[in-house]
Amino acid sequence: MNPKVNEISIRYREKRRLFDSQPIKGSQEAAVTAYRQWDKDAIGVHESFKVMLLNNSNKVKGIYQVSTGGITGTTVDVRLLFAVIIKTLSVGVILLHNHPSGTLKPSLMDKQLTEKICKAAQLLDIKVLDHLIIVPNGDYFSFADNGLL
Repeated sequence: MNPKVNEISIRYREKRRLFDSQPIKGSQEAAVTAYRQWDKDAIGVHESFKVMLLNNSNKVKGIYQVSTGGITGTTVDVRLLFAVIIKTLSVGVILLHNHPSGTLKPSLMDKQLTEKICKAAQLLDIKVLDHLIIVPNGDYFSFADNGLL
């Protein structure tokens, strides 16, 4: 008897040449880049969690929306987050989420999620460079700048 199994294929295709882009050098550059990509009609309505995917030179490979939630929160499946990170062969990431309320203070759940992701990333030799909370006017809070990473 010959059992059949599904074939799995993994691929990542760049649509933009990374060699021509500038590396992310700090939280302000990351926040500006993320805010430019955020849907301005949604940033003040519901919470979303995204990941900025970086190569070894800290150049942005892309930004992927991991989850969309309600007014006060969103659920992140860490397994799906790492599936995207690994599939894109990213070696560094910057975590991103918004607070529609405009508050820049991270919640206890924000801190716990960040810690969980950092522990998993360490096992896989993936650098979590920062976690940014972005609010509708473009201001941001950096976990790294505030000693929370």
